[in-house]
Amino acid sequence: MKLRYALIGCGRIAPNHIAAVLNHADRLELAAVCDPHPERMEAVLAPVQNPAVQRFTDYRRMLQTVRPDLCAVATESGLHAAIGLDCLQAGCHLIVEKPIALSLADADAMIALAEQKGLVLCACHQNRFNKSIQKIRAAVEAGAFGTLLHGAAHIRWARNEAYYRQAPWRGTWAQDGGALMNQCIHNIDLLRWMLGDDLTQVMAYTDRLAHPYIQAEDLGLAVLKFGNGAYGLVEGTTNVFPNNLEETLYLFGTAGTVKAGGRSVNRIEEWRFAGETDPDGVKAAFSEDPPNVYGFGHTPLYADVIDAIGNHRPAAVDGRAGRRALETVLAIYRSAALNAPVDLPLTDASTLEFEGRFA
Repeated sequence: MKLRYALIGCGRIAPNHIAAVLNHADRLELAAVCDPHPERMEAVLAPVQNPAVQRFTDYRRMLQTVRPDLCAVATESGLHAAIGLDCLQAGCHLIVEKPIALSLADADAMIALAEQKGLVLCACHQNRFNKSIQKIRAAVEAGAFGTLLHGAAHIRWARNEAYYRQAPWRGTWAQDGGALMNQCIHNIDLLRWMLGDDLTQVMAYTDRLAHPYIQAEDLGLAVLKFGNGAYGLVEGTTNVFPNNLEETLYLFGTAGTVKAGGRSVNRIEEWRFAGETDPDGVKAAFSEDPPNVYGFGHTPLYADVIDAIGNHRPAAVDGRAGRRALETVLAIYRSAALNAPVDLPLTDASTLEFEGRFA
């Protein structure tokens, strides 16, 4: 029996969700899409060629009319929590685009409601499903790095004024955050996932250097300290001239060194382990070249969610994973605002704390 699926939000990332649904057409029925702009719905439905897919401009009406089994929320970030909570309250399993919310209180509410209702909640950090990242994670879990010493996430991208003018919510504290929350959170999620969930302290600087028309940061630099003794470095920016340069993830251990790079950490560029006999073979077998920074991860993420629903288990990237990525960015923001180290875990934090930060 197929799960009835609905997509809420038909912006830049929506085609990747639609493609993932079509790739699982044997298990998902695309029942409805929702967006306040009808032309966006028609654009994302162009590859579907199915007039039976219902269109809605009001997601609450869609929930009442269609009663989907699974919803994905791909709206502006500031609406993720409110819409997500409504979907969960309506009994829908849920995939939420990053970030899961803009406050820890909202993330906690979503996690609690999903658990109360026995629903699957997935944070859409699709880069975890890259072939490169899966291979690196397997090496971490196998202990191949020996003792992990430190890692680094570099996101060196470009976003111009036209990008922000296209959607005025971008770069605002109430609806988005800055480069770290929007562009860099995927790689920050990977860094924390690899080095350990026990993040204990953050020291950071953020600034707005080249985008005076947004409220939030376009540069973030941070040092992360983990309970296992490892350290992480984060460098995130949207100031690179003239276009995106790279997104890289490094891991350094006493017995291994790895670098993932490419458009969206889809390529293994260094693979050095004690006793490794075919590093070039590993690099070739576990590297991909996606057409854009969104990569190929949505399809396997959807496969995991479908399996999680069928087997009554949490998603591989569950609500708590989404909360940890959010907590990391908010800790960086707070450290930069206070000009002081911030201890974790955080019990509550929100982007709204930082309104006026660069005024």
